[in-house]
Order: sequence, then C-alpha cells, then structure tokens
Amino acid sequence: MAKKKLVIVESPAKTEKILRFLGSDKFDVIASYGHFRDLDKSKLSVDLDNFEPTYVIPDSKRNVVREFKEKMKRCDTVYIASDFDREGEAIAWHIKEVLKLEEKNSKRIIFTEITKSAILNAIKNPTTIDINMFYAQQARRVLDRIIGYLISPILWKQIQSSYQEKKSLSAGRVQSVVITSFLLTK
Repeated sequence: MAKKKLVIVESPAKTEKILRFLGSDKFDVIASYGHFRDLDKSKLSVDLDNFEPTYVIPDSKRNVVREFKEKMKRCDTVYIASDFDREGEAIAWHIKEVLKLEEKNSKRIIFTEITKSAILNAIKNPTTIDINMFYAQQARRVLDRIIGYLISPILWKQIQSSYQEKKSLSAGRVQSVVITSFLLTK
C-alpha cells in the first residue's frame, strides 16, 4: 500500500474540508493549532550576545508534536500549509525544524481560500518557506521579548497601575517598535 501524504495546516477548522478535497485515501490533514513552539515564558530565552532565540515546545503543545510524528510514520511527503504571513512562515519553519524535514520529503504550499481548485493548485505548485518572512517574524519576536522582559519591570516599578500589581503594564509587541525608535533617537 502506498504511503499517504500529510498536510499540516494552522487551524483545525480547515482540516475536514481540505481532507474532503484531497481524499482521505491519499492524504492525512492535521492542524498545528497555531504556534506550537515559542520562547520559554519563564525566562528571557534570547542570548543577548548574538540575539539567538531558544525555542521550547510548551507542555500544552506536546501532543500536537506527538501527532505530527505519529502521522509522519504513515506518510512519505509533508505539505506545510500554514498561513502566508510572517506568523505562518514561522510556523512552517518550526514544523520543518522540529520534524527534521528535508527538501525531498517536504513542500510548502500556499492558498488564500479553502476551495477545491485552490487546494489542488497549491498541491500541484508547491513552493519553499520564505526565509525572509520567517526572519522578520523572529526578529519581531526576539525584540518583543527583550523589550518586554527588560522594560516591563521598570514600568511596574515606576508607573504602577492600581488594578493589578506587577501585571498591569507591559512593554511588548505593540510597544516594541515605539520604544526602540525612541531609544535609538536619544
């Protein structure tokens, strides 16, 4: 019996419809449930000498990775179908890294609608992970972490909100660009 092909999408809401289009006899379709690997929440997780991030798989996502590996045993090709944006490219890159996929057994597919023609066209015309989009997401994530971990304690100390001690203010995703720009102009 020929091995199936595995398609990994971000959202579990997409899996059944895509599987109907591709056929369960030839494909398995599973979800990553968004990001399944990230910086450790309990520490900085960024080497400040070279800005190298250290990623972990949180306990809540270990079953997702286990399912990836289990399904891969029955499949000869993995199609990574995360969204086509910076976050999706990061998810694709992490899938490839965690599963130790090689070019010969993995393909990046992109579609912007869940229709049979869009899915089949994506399968027929695979591409590769846009590494520059991944780097853009990783740079933003690293910057958010550094700014958030180093500036938030100052905010807690200097501008404490009255409604929730030590959790009321944080410098992070939205503020990173503004704070960094401000610091660079000084």
